[in-house]
Amino acid sequence: MEDNKIIFKDEDGTTEEFYVVEETKLNDVNYLLVCESLEKETEAFILKDTSSPEDEEAVYVFVEDDTELEAVADIFAELLEDEDLI
Repeated sequence: MEDNKIIFKDEDGTTEEFYVVEETKLNDVNYLLVCESLEKETEAFILKDTSSPEDEEAVYVFVEDDTELEAVADIFAELLEDEDLI
């Protein structure tokens, strides 16, 4: 797997690096499956692209809606079914 990192900056200006594990699109919205490390077992997060055409950089937020999270998580599970991540 190629090391594809993104830097996530929250509203407070705090930054975190995440590895992009997979990307998908649902209802014309881009989603990223990210984790903090590819070398050890960590939590995974799903980020939703909320960018507008005027934004210079992509704007992502953590998916918090349970229904949306479950739907996107199911898609990522299917996409990664045959992947050996750890």
